[in-house]
Amino acid sequence: MKKHTIFLAILLFSLTLFAQEIQHEAVAVNIEVPVRVFKGKTFIDNLTIKDFEIYEDGVLQKTEAVYLIKKLDIVREDTEMDKEEARKIFAPHVSRNFVFLFEIHEYFPKIGKAIEYFFNDVYVPGDSLMVLTPLQTYHFKNVAIEQVTKKEMAKELIVQLRLDIRRSIIEYRNLLRDLESIETLEREFWPEPDWDAIVRRKHSDISTRLGNLRFMDENKLLEFVDVLKETKGPKHIFFFLQNLNISIKKDNPVYGFDDLEEFEDFMALDKAKIKRIFSDSSISAHMIYITKISDLAITGRERGGAVLTNTDEFDTSQTTIPREIMEISGDIFNAFKDIAEATGGIADRSTNAAASFKKSVEASENYYLLYYSPKNYTPNGKFKEITIKVKGQNYKISHRAGYIAE
Repeated sequence: MKKHTIFLAILLFSLTLFAQEIQHEAVAVNIEVPVRVFKGKTFIDNLTIKDFEIYEDGVLQKTEAVYLIKKLDIVREDTEMDKEEARKIFAPHVSRNFVFLFEIHEYFPKIGKAIEYFFNDVYVPGDSLMVLTPLQTYHFKNVAIEQVTKKEMAKELIVQLRLDIRRSIIEYRNLLRDLESIETLEREFWPEPDWDAIVRRKHSDISTRLGNLRFMDENKLLEFVDVLKETKGPKHIFFFLQNLNISIKKDNPVYGFDDLEEFEDFMALDKAKIKRIFSDSSISAHMIYITKISDLAITGRERGGAVLTNTDEFDTSQTTIPREIMEISGDIFNAFKDIAEATGGIADRSTNAAASFKKSVEASENYYLLYYSPKNYTPNGKFKEITIKVKGQNYKISHRAGYIAE
């Protein structure tokens, strides 16, 4: 009898654990997808829940709720559930978080115009703004407009941005001069193999300091996204990027690597990985690639490949050391173009930063929030691809590429 009692207790305990396991696996996960729908340049704002189709890894999902957002307002909500209950479950956040990241090495007046436009026509109380310049990070949050006017906020940011850009390029030039000075060291002062060790140590130090001046580093980007991921509400990042060339000596790359191939591997970004992380964090990323007339009119090939395409970066006439110019921007900017597309943002190349910024902002202010609960959800760490369609229409649709099931 005791054996039967023990067996029954074990059976009940096992069933309880099994039921708990099933319950754990069946936890509902609600996926939020910001979606923008355009016909040409016109945002389509009359769509309902019946118009949308959501696919996850090619499998049609049930659309649970659709909210039409314009700036900070939910102007329409569409769900088969009770609306109050739906809002509690899906909890759509409309407070906006803006991030400006400047990876540029000279100031253009159009950048100031973009900043003035943001504070005058976009920024409202409740918005948060984080600005990352080449040297500093600035936060604008819950600022009392009656105490500090928008005009004053814009002016202060422009002044700080100009100062930081100037200081960073001076430091950049000084580091390049330090690099060149390594080559002037007299070998007789250090016997072999101390010479090579000294040169590599100095190269390593300069490479670290140069690396600190650039944000386009994979680890920095991923750490940055991890912080933003926990932020509630829409997250809009605007990358202001400019062409960047690294000057390296033919037989001795600036970062102290053995050859150019090793240097290229160091500078490369894992585009697929970055795209997945940005998309999973529900960040809308916009790339504004700032060019100049000289960048478009004069190429390295036309000038013999011996000088920078951007002649303002530093004065090549001050040294006679032969150079090979390595333009590292191509892969980096292509990566950010892919990030913009994977997050439903815009990538634009222009000499007019203000116009490109305005276009990106306007695209970010009107959107739908779609919600669905994935069928047979399994937290296996895999990336789930999302596809949104509008029934019977050939609209241009932008949204994040997917999420990581974890």
